[in-house]
Amino acid sequence: MAETQFTYDVGMFRETFEHDFTYINGFLRNTRRFANRKALTCTVREKSWTYAKLNLECNKLANALAKDGVDKNNVVMYQLLNCTEFVFFYLAPQKIGAINCPINFRLSPGETAFIIDDCKPAVFVYDSEISETAEKALEMARHKPKRIVLVDYSGKGSTFPGTVTFEDYLRGMPDTEPPVECRSHIYDEVTRLYTSGTTGMPKGVPINQINEILSAHDVIMHFPLSPLDKTMNMTPWFHRGGLYSGGPIPTLYVGGEVILLRNFEARSVLDYVQKYNITYLIGVPPVLKMLCDQQINNPKNISTLKGIVTMGAPLEKEACIRYQKVLTPNIFNGYGTTESFWNTFLRPFDLPQNAGSAGRTCTDDDMAVVKVCDDRLAEPYEHVAKDNREVGEIIVWCPGKCAYSYFNNPEQSKKRFYKGWVYTGDLGTWDKSEYVTIVSRKDDMLISGGENVYPVQVEEALNENPKIGDSVVVGLNDPKWGQIIVAYVVKSDPSLTVDELNKYCMEHPMLANYKRPRYYYFVKQLPMTATGKKIHYKLAQQVEEDLRLGLLEKV
Repeated sequence: MAETQFTYDVGMFRETFEHDFTYINGFLRNTRRFANRKALTCTVREKSWTYAKLNLECNKLANALAKDGVDKNNVVMYQLLNCTEFVFFYLAPQKIGAINCPINFRLSPGETAFIIDDCKPAVFVYDSEISETAEKALEMARHKPKRIVLVDYSGKGSTFPGTVTFEDYLRGMPDTEPPVECRSHIYDEVTRLYTSGTTGMPKGVPINQINEILSAHDVIMHFPLSPLDKTMNMTPWFHRGGLYSGGPIPTLYVGGEVILLRNFEARSVLDYVQKYNITYLIGVPPVLKMLCDQQINNPKNISTLKGIVTMGAPLEKEACIRYQKVLTPNIFNGYGTTESFWNTFLRPFDLPQNAGSAGRTCTDDDMAVVKVCDDRLAEPYEHVAKDNREVGEIIVWCPGKCAYSYFNNPEQSKKRFYKGWVYTGDLGTWDKSEYVTIVSRKDDMLISGGENVYPVQVEEALNENPKIGDSVVVGLNDPKWGQIIVAYVVKSDPSLTVDELNKYCMEHPMLANYKRPRYYYFVKQLPMTATGKKIHYKLAQQVEEDLRLGLLEKV
C-alpha cells in the first residue's frame, strides 16, 4: 500500500495529537483554569474537593502506586461503591500510564476471581461493604495482586491478612506530580470495563485515550454539559452508563461538579437536588418512577434541574408524559452497550411521541438494523425493511467510542466486531426516520435493577444441582427492578423444594445475588427446538399468565 501523501507538513500535528490528546491532560487543564471551583462533593461525608485539591489527592495515590512499581499498562482494579476514592483510582493510574479497571461490586466471589485471573491486576482495591466477597475471591483466584487496598467508607471496617487501608497506603506520600516519564499515545488503553457475554462469563472491554475523550465529548454535546453544571448519577459508577453518562468522566472533563451518591433512595436524591442545586440526574427508568412518586407525595424544589437522562430500558409513553410533568420537561433516554457507550438518543423534542423507541443515532455515530443470519454476521448493508415490523439485529458504527476489541478474547471479538461495526446482539425494528425500537436479544439477556443477567449463566448454575434435570430462566416485568428472574425447572429428584433451591443459589460462588431467581415453576418438560435448543421466548411470553394463575412459587 502506497504511503499517504499530504499537502502540508503533518509532523507537529501528529506528534501533538497522538501523544498529548489524553483525558488526564484535559483534567489537568481544569486544575489550573478552575483550580478553586468544586470538582467533587460527597453527600455522605458532606465534604467537597476543588479541582486543585482533587489533583493533590490523586498525586498522592499516583506516587504510592509508582512506589509499588506500578508502571505503564499495569492494571489497577477497584471494586468500589460510589465514593471519592473511586474518582482517585480512576484518575491517578492515568498519571503513570497504568490502566484503571473498575468492576461490579455486586459480583459473586467466583465471578470476581475470574476477572482477577483474566486481568491480572498489580493492585486490587475493595470496599469494606464487600469485604467477605473480596476475601473469598482473592482466595479463589490464581493470580495474586502485589498490593491489596481496603477503602473503608464507614470507618468500621477491618482488613484481612495481606491488605492495607487506603489511609495507610497514602501515608507519607508527596502531593506533587509523580516523577514518572510516561509517553502516552491515543491508542493506549486507559480504562478497562468488564461486561458479560452470551456465556455469562465477563469480557474485558478496553477503552483507549480517544474513546475516553470522545465519550466525554458525546455527553457534553448531547446534554449539553457545561462547567456550571452539577451532575448526580444515581447508578453505580463501575459500568459505562454510570461512569460516562453524567458521571465523573464527562463532568470532570468539562469542568463541572460531580455530586456523589453512594446508595440510591428517592427522598434523599430530591433533597440533594434542592440542597446542591443539581442540574442533571442520570439513572434507569425504574428509578424515575420512584422519584416521580416521591415528588408527588413530598414535593421538593427541583427547579434547578435542566434534565434527567435515562438509559438501560425504553421509556413507556404514559410514564414519560408523567415524568415530564412532575420532574422536568427535559427527559432524555440513551441506548448503547459497554463496548460502544450509547449510540442512539431520545431527546426532549422526540418525546413523548417516540417514547418506547430507543431514539435515533447519536451525532457522531451511525446505526442500522440488519438481517439475522444463522451461519454468519450479516453484512452492514443487509438491512431489514424500515417498516417497524421486520425484526433484525441492531448494529452501530462508533469509532470514536469503541476500540473494536475485547481484552484477551479474540474469539468473542470476531463475533461482535465486523467491518467497523459493533453487532450488539439486540434485536429490533426501525422506521423510515431511523428511530429504532428494541424487541429482544439474540442471547435473551435480562436487565434487573440496571444489571445485565444472562439466562445461560443462571441456568448453568442451577443445573449443577444434582436434583435438577434442566432449567430455563426468563424475566418477569417488575415496576421496581425492571425485570426479576424466574426459573422454570425440571426436577430429577422429586424431593426438591423452592426453599432448597433458593438456599442453593444464595450460596453458589458463581451467582451474584441480583441474578438469583425470585420465582420458580416446577415443570415436566421445557420447550425445545427440533435440534434440542431451549426456546426461551415461549416461556417469556407465558410468564405473566403463569404469575396470574398462581403457578409461580415465590422465594
